[in-house]
Amino acid sequence: MAKAKTSIELIALQCSECKRKNYTTSKNRKNIQGKLEFMKYCPHDRKHTLHKETKIK
Repeated sequence: MAKAKTSIELIALQCSECKRKNYTTSKNRKNIQGKLEFMKYCPHDRKHTLHKETKIK
């Protein structure tokens, strides 16, 4: 059975330096059309880096 599309989507935030998916969050597709980008702490690099939105597998 296929999932119905909802306005809220679960996404992962991937570090731009180490390429690991460190965080998950949700996003409302009706309010935010573009991809999210945050400066978040990367525990592998031990510093704040840019994290971009990717899909959760």
